[in-house]
Amino acid sequence: MKNQILWDCHMHSSFSADSKTDMEFMIQEAIVRGLKGICFTEHLDPDYPPTPDNQIFHLDLSAYRNRLSELKEKYRKHITVNFGIEYGLQPHLKQRFDQEMTLYPFDFVIGSSHVVHGCDPYYGEFFKNRRESDCYREYFESILENLRVFSDIDVYGHIDYIVRYGPNQNRDYSYEGYQDVLDEILRTLIHKNTGIEINTGGYHYGLGEPNPCTAVIRRYRELGGEIITIGADAHSPDKIAFAFDKAAAVLKDCGFRYYTIFKGRKPEFIRL
Repeated sequence: MKNQILWDCHMHSSFSADSKTDMEFMIQEAIVRGLKGICFTEHLDPDYPPTPDNQIFHLDLSAYRNRLSELKEKYRKHITVNFGIEYGLQPHLKQRFDQEMTLYPFDFVIGSSHVVHGCDPYYGEFFKNRRESDCYREYFESILENLRVFSDIDVYGHIDYIVRYGPNQNRDYSYEGYQDVLDEILRTLIHKNTGIEINTGGYHYGLGEPNPCTAVIRRYRELGGEIITIGADAHSPDKIAFAFDKAAAVLKDCGFRYYTIFKGRKPEFIRL
């Protein structure tokens, strides 16, 4: 089937601590895959807790911007390259992020929950000696805590990110099991005119679903949500536009006839 989604709006390069791939290689592969445009959304997670593998999610924003600008011009006849950021939200970081967003001309801002009350669920310690369902609920409630503080983001990233790393992943997880808190998240996002993404990383993590799952995406549309971007969360070239055929099918199944990209922080709607 011909790819109906020609923009990958969530990807990382070696400017992010958890990628080793040069930005230019990501661009070249996106061109090979026939994409019309991409948006780099490098990680910035200040106050990230110490980890067993010594990850430090620092980002040299000036170097990132300069390199992207150089490559954007170099490849402008082949692909559009947009300047984005993925902020790891924690309520006490609001002032810092607000200031940065006035200093850098981002096209697109993803706000994501990675750290939950001082711990990243990526590491198993978050789940140790606890019920998985309690951990999932704490994660979703932390999203609401962030949304009480942050308004100036374009979409909330991979809303059920936590199920990638739970002991049973999504075997016992469903939208219905957390409907009260998930509906509150979705209603809050819609009220703030903030979108969600279909993050196809869930497919390459073996979930058989994107993040968030299809039921959450459908509910977002039922509640009146319209802004929805598509990103593979690629940290290496082989994951660019991963399972975008499945993402297109999910969009249509959930009642969407378009997807969204951002340029200069403004949404543009592209028909499937």
